Amino acid sequence: MPEVWFPNLGIEIEKLNRVAFSVFGFQVYKYGLIIGIAIILATLLVLREAKRSGQDPDMYVDFALYAIILSIIGARLYYVIFSWDMYKDNPLKIFAFREGGLAIYGAVIAGIATGFVYSRVKKQNFWLMADTILPSLMLGQTLGRWGNFFNREAFGGYTDGLFAMRYIKDQVSNISPEVLEHTVTVNGVEYIQVHPTFLYESLWNLCWLIFLILLRKHKRFDGQIGALYIIGYGLGRVWIEGLRTDQLLIGHTGIAVSQVLSAVLIAA
Repeated sequence: MPEVWFPNLGIEIEKLNRVAFSVFGFQVYKYGLIIGIAIILATLLVLREAKRSGQDPDMYVDFALYAIILSIIGARLYYVIFSWDMYKDNPLKIFAFREGGLAIYGAVIAGIATGFVYSRVKKQNFWLMADTILPSLMLGQTLGRWGNFFNREAFGGYTDGLFAMRYIKDQVSNISPEVLEHTVTVNGVEYIQVHPTFLYESLWNLCWLIFLILLRKHKRFDGQIGALYIIGYGLGRVWIEGLRTDQLLIGHTGIAVSQVLSAVLIAA
């Protein structure tokens, strides 16, 4: 039986291995490999746009050295803060990056803050930098969500819609009671059937990325592209986050922090 199955699309994936390859016994996971490739491609897109718009690409290479490191730290801190129950009894697990646990909004916030400080220190136009960098971040997010697919995480609740996705139940953790109630058994194998929210967000990001790239040559003021990135990504998260079952919540309120933050950023 396939490990991953899109029954209504007729797509079956017999084997979905988390490990891409091993080097001297050290396993390289597809999640990390995809994130690495996404960072490289996003950086190349930034350099291309800097050159097209008459800016100094070397300045963005310099900025990337700070932004990439601080964004990864920000993504981890954001996840840990809103998942503190997982770490409070063993704080050393905070540094166990290979176990997963990066929240993209933490990276976005840290990256924007780094850009603001960098622009002040280097006396650069912050809004022009935002226009140059943020669409490339959307490219990274489009690709990065496929890391969640290989990790069998960041999926939604039960659905029998066109894009319904099945994972073998024993290969997935943190399954909500609502999803368990709709367990599907085929030839003795139990599957959960869920919304592939990683796919929804990847496709949404790709469409918005194309829109931003097409708009670049027609923008009316510095900061317009950056603002539209925030609005577009925020709209997608408000919708998609509501489908997910692994939301980071504000305390014990049951309110998804990413939905609240998205709404605030859209309004801002």
